[in-house]
Amino acid sequence: MMNMTKRLTVVLCAFALSQLATLVIAQDWSLSKNPELAAYFENEVSKIEQQNDLSQFTSLTDWETAKPELRSQLFSMLSLDPLPNKTPLNAEITGTVEEEEFIVEKIHFQSMPGLYVTGNFYLPKKVEGPLPTVLYVCGHAKVVKDNVSLGNKTAYQHHGAWFARNGYACLIIDTLQLGEIEGIHHGTYRENRFWWNSRGYTPAGVEAWNCIRALDYLETRPEVDASRFGVTGRSGGGAYSWWIAALDERIKCAVPVAGISSLRDHVVEGCVEGHCDCMFMVNTYRWDFGKVAALIAPRPLLISNTDKDRLFSLEGVVDVHHQVRHIYRLHGESANLGLQITEGAHKDTQELHIHAFRWLNRFLKQDDSMIDKVATKFFEPEQLRVFNKLPADERNTQIDKHFVSLAPLPSSETVLAAQEAWFEENLSKLRDQCFRAWPDHDAAWKASPSVRIESMPFTDTAVSSESKQKRSRIHFNSDEKLGMFVDVIHNESTSLESLKSAMLVITDKPELAISTRLQDESKTSHAVFVFAPRGLEPDAWVGNDAKQIQIKRRFQLIGTTADSMRIWDIRRAMQVIRETCPNVGGSIAIEGESPFEMLALIASLFEPAVATQQLSVTVTADEAMPSVLNLTRTISPDELVALAAWRCDVRMEAVSADVVPFAAGLVKASDWRGKSIRSGSLSSTR
Repeated sequence: MMNMTKRLTVVLCAFALSQLATLVIAQDWSLSKNPELAAYFENEVSKIEQQNDLSQFTSLTDWETAKPELRSQLFSMLSLDPLPNKTPLNAEITGTVEEEEFIVEKIHFQSMPGLYVTGNFYLPKKVEGPLPTVLYVCGHAKVVKDNVSLGNKTAYQHHGAWFARNGYACLIIDTLQLGEIEGIHHGTYRENRFWWNSRGYTPAGVEAWNCIRALDYLETRPEVDASRFGVTGRSGGGAYSWWIAALDERIKCAVPVAGISSLRDHVVEGCVEGHCDCMFMVNTYRWDFGKVAALIAPRPLLISNTDKDRLFSLEGVVDVHHQVRHIYRLHGESANLGLQITEGAHKDTQELHIHAFRWLNRFLKQDDSMIDKVATKFFEPEQLRVFNKLPADERNTQIDKHFVSLAPLPSSETVLAAQEAWFEENLSKLRDQCFRAWPDHDAAWKASPSVRIESMPFTDTAVSSESKQKRSRIHFNSDEKLGMFVDVIHNESTSLESLKSAMLVITDKPELAISTRLQDESKTSHAVFVFAPRGLEPDAWVGNDAKQIQIKRRFQLIGTTADSMRIWDIRRAMQVIRETCPNVGGSIAIEGESPFEMLALIASLFEPAVATQQLSVTVTADEAMPSVLNLTRTISPDELVALAAWRCDVRMEAVSADVVPFAAGLVKASDWRGKSIRSGSLSSTR
């Protein structure tokens, strides 16, 4: 047996310490500096907990009836709807290494063309028949030597060795990030790829798909008993154990270790700040994580964790166990659900090994004997390397751009033949896939707190001394926990009730926008409403750049995004204008200052259609679109503009309408019954 080299051990420890330092330095585990935001998240999590209460299933029949739809939702939230084609795996064994009791094959296969999965397949020296088989999925461990990634499978080799020495076949697969071909798990965490939200992409989906295809590969091996598949892994591997066990009933026994906690633990208590994106589904349907565990029932499931794990709190782990226990009881299979809590931090401890091994022995081998062999590393990491040279056709490093398809455009003929149905169908899809987190009282505005109006002084004295304009402020609640205001600039001789024309300006610099409008009387001959949605000045969320990222990531965990809720705020502002200025009615022009044009456009889709409503918008590339959950997966930017043009006049700011050929073609059609698309800014035409 050979031990890890000192040099490599330092690399591994340095990675672990850097991760811990990130937690200690960057994390603020509470939202105490943003009390209104904290109240919002607490309220939303409480709603989700109530909606996901598994005790609502009072019979096994109720649960079994709901289960197929729930599993379908999980496939969708893992970027796997539609499911990719199962293309040839093109599996290849590139070499073997041996020990006295077992051999290891170095293999790779393609879960889809160009998406390579590298792994090590552990087998006993003597195979007398099909073996119980464990898929081991790795946590985050950076194993690099001489600037070459050797894969996190090499850090977890002791698990594969133990299984092979005890009569199992075991396939350990690298993850997308930290594998031999290094992809990205940290898209929103540190790469600012919040377009992942709009694409409906999560690397958790790639890991789940790779696990599904790994089972497909194992079924081709004569040494494997496909009726006795188990899965285990810790940390990130614990999360991937949940995904594959919930999605694929070929898994007969699961031991996710340190890989799950409650939604409350992640959002309210803040453990999301310690995790990259591979740990989470795109939570479109607003699940608490106990529902993932419930999809494994009644198959044997051991929830395993340590009691001092900062990434998965004891309370959150126990909460998930409490949630899923009800479903196991409905099945009459309480003995198939276990909870193991050992002392320790977020580490791969021997105590965790032993209970996982015994659980898998018990249910895959019907063996309840004591463990007499420890999990030991036998090889230098270089010995387990699969590729001497990485394949030129790999797509691992760019898979986030390919894994989820962009929404296709319909034919113009189809739209023109049924315009109202096309519009309503797309609104329904957007509401279902992008905006499920909007408050339930979508149209029942009278149920919201009353609006308050007060006069406000101009802060810019240089213009206010000569101005004939009046400034008012309207206070309102955008949702149950979030108070907001919109400033109004209008002629001194008019009241809000008598206003007949209005422009709503969406901005993150309200005072500058007000000052600009005051200096140009031609722009203030009508009422100008200036509005900054949530999280922007003057009520920006407190925290440095790292903290702002973690605030945005909390939104995605509750099934929305900050931009999605800003669209809600714009809608609410439009409603408040109509409530407080009844003579304006629906005649509200919307101007979104960059980068808020598309937020204004989307908000307009959900408000009453009016002939004089106009928008000013710049259409951007897919990856620069607003971060709205599932947006570009659901509808293309070009069709989005067409939807807006069906309801109101759209003016393209600074670019030609040629950038939206589909929308431009529709509005030129003789049988188009919607509005227009024109070039030039909205402000310059008033």
